[in-house]
Amino acid sequence: MSIDEDLQPADDFGATIDVLAETAPPGSHDHERRHPGPTAEEDALRDAGAVAVLRRGLAVTPELRQGLLLTALLAVATALGKLAVPILIQQILDRGVLGDGGYRPGFVAAACAGTAGLIVVLYGVSRATFLRLVRAAEASLLGLRVRTFEHIHRLSLADHVDNRRGALVSRVTSDVDTMAQFTEWGAVAWIVDTVLIVTTLLVMLTYSWQLALVTVLVFLPLLPILRALQRRQLAAYDDVRTAVGGTLSEVSELVTGAPVVLAYGLEDRTRGRLRRAIHTQYRAQMRAAQWFAVMFPLADLFGALALASVTVVGAIHGPGWGLELGELIAFVFLVNLLLIPIAELSEILDQTQTAIAGWRKILGVLAVPIDVAEPRSGVGLPTGPLSVDLDGVRFAYRTGDEVLRGIDLHLPAGASVAVVGETGSGKTTVAKLLCRLADPTAGTVRVGGVDLRTVDPDARRSGIRMVPQDGFLFDTTLAENVRVGRPGASDDDLRAAFATLGLSAWLDDLPGGLSAPVGERGTNLSVGERQLVALARAQLGDPGLLILDEATSSVDPETEQALTAALERLAAGRTVVSIAHRLSTAERADLVVVVDAGEVVEQGSHVQLVAAGGPYARLFASWLGNTRADDGD
Repeated sequence: MSIDEDLQPADDFGATIDVLAETAPPGSHDHERRHPGPTAEEDALRDAGAVAVLRRGLAVTPELRQGLLLTALLAVATALGKLAVPILIQQILDRGVLGDGGYRPGFVAAACAGTAGLIVVLYGVSRATFLRLVRAAEASLLGLRVRTFEHIHRLSLADHVDNRRGALVSRVTSDVDTMAQFTEWGAVAWIVDTVLIVTTLLVMLTYSWQLALVTVLVFLPLLPILRALQRRQLAAYDDVRTAVGGTLSEVSELVTGAPVVLAYGLEDRTRGRLRRAIHTQYRAQMRAAQWFAVMFPLADLFGALALASVTVVGAIHGPGWGLELGELIAFVFLVNLLLIPIAELSEILDQTQTAIAGWRKILGVLAVPIDVAEPRSGVGLPTGPLSVDLDGVRFAYRTGDEVLRGIDLHLPAGASVAVVGETGSGKTTVAKLLCRLADPTAGTVRVGGVDLRTVDPDARRSGIRMVPQDGFLFDTTLAENVRVGRPGASDDDLRAAFATLGLSAWLDDLPGGLSAPVGERGTNLSVGERQLVALARAQLGDPGLLILDEATSSVDPETEQALTAALERLAAGRTVVSIAHRLSTAERADLVVVVDAGEVVEQGSHVQLVAAGGPYARLFASWLGNTRADDGD
């Protein structure tokens, strides 16, 4: 199987994006935004050792393991090839120049030619090793990005509330990038350098166990020092990855909110927030760099001590130990060869620590369980208008109290229902549970008499559609944004959807029509025009249950008239659940459901509830008074 085939997203991934695109931004209604601390998964991974993280990381990047044995063998051949060079030099000196037979030009020429050939072969093997590892590394990073991205989109509403968007973006971008150098060079360097160190020490023993012992004794104190530094450096890099996520979150929020910043003159305040985030990242980077600065010269220091010790001891005691000049020179070359991998240790450790810190963050996301698990063989939904039943439904976000507290509700098929309540009452959460952006923590949601958890995802997405206050649009053409409602729909189908909603004239007047670019997040269109596109998208899907999150709010009066007319056409023959922020919507509904503090406290028609004099009557009186005051102004 090719890499491209192996990394194809699951069948329902595109549809998952479609549903998420139709939701309001997390944190916009029923809960306050929280700055989350580390998750339990991240805490567990933070406590795990480097080897444990690497083992778990390799488990989620199978591409890196493909062909690993051959790559390792090539790396071993590379190490052995490097080791052969000082041995050949020793043979040339002792047998071709300084031996009993004197200078032997034929032997020297043959040995030099052999050495040159070996170097050429060594170059070819090293090149093949590097290319194989780069291919495996890039494939593994590609696979890891895709799998992490898919996992993020499969997380429930609660997980998206608990995580800042920039932090999740950081997991897929910069945290994966931290692993690039390690997977492309650091991993093979561990293999090559380990083999080179071990085999060099073995060859040293064959020349002189005494000088080998001197070399080992000099380098031995380096091991516990590096071990202690490694632990501190790993913790420092973990702080760096956390700080990078925080900086990206601030940048994402401040760039998105640039119009508000400019309108309210908040440049100094936002600049201060961003400066603090960047300064936090700077301090974390400097702490990590300090440990690297300590590690970097250690190998050179111990290497110089080893080379000096071997040279002095060999010159004094070498002849007495039976060492010939060529063997002593070869031993010095071996010590110098040993210095290369030991000198690289600091850089390899630095790359490894960075990669482990990034891997920990990514594994922390992948370890978050998928609360909304799709059924393997789901059932369909009935055609036509769909009834809705909530039985003992409770829901809580991970970091807060319950938002819904035991809701029991029956909405008949074909009814127009308005869900009203004060801000934070839980009404928008009800709507998102109906779309199955999250599952209730207790109780059951049934649509068309079917438990929503057993419904096939494609059937759910076609049968249930939500139109939020601000319809999210992708940075592509108008046609492609509407086609999200039914992938594969023709342009004629799109025009028919607009015609059904009475929006053909608007579409014809729009420069470019269906081919018009909408810009990033639909910025080329007004708020009301974006809502018209969202309505056409919903119409194209022909759902049996339509959920409206006050789609006519925040638009100008002229566009509101067009929206209201389009909504009436869209709602015809369907069950409609409206999250009513303005009670004019509730006046037109067949049934009004009043939610307060996560509980249904009243339900009935508008006239009945006003006459009852309960919570709805007070809400309506307050809204009516504010409306009249606004009209008076």
